[in-house]
Amino acid sequence: MLEIRVHEIRGKCPVHREGDRITVDDPEIDLERTDALCTHALSTILHYTTILERNWCPVELGLTVDGDEEHAYMQCVDPGEPYTDGGTVIFQVRGLR
Repeated sequence: MLEIRVHEIRGKCPVHREGDRITVDDPEIDLERTDALCTHALSTILHYTTILERNWCPVELGLTVDGDEEHAYMQCVDPGEPYTDGGTVIFQVRGLR
């Protein structure tokens, strides 16, 4: 099971607020434990949920740095200003064991 938290928002996000969480229990998104869900974010997050739930190795995947092995980081695909009116959301992922 994974907990995905909104770590930082660069610009404006119409869906998420800092601290929001998404809980994934493969193959389900636990809607009762999820604050908000954006389709822009799903395109990135879903690429990694299966591998992170089964083999937690975010350093090897290039999703974190040495010293922060308990988390993986990823971001939504919205580049924000000056390209869009939105913003990029940085997600912090941790395994729930």
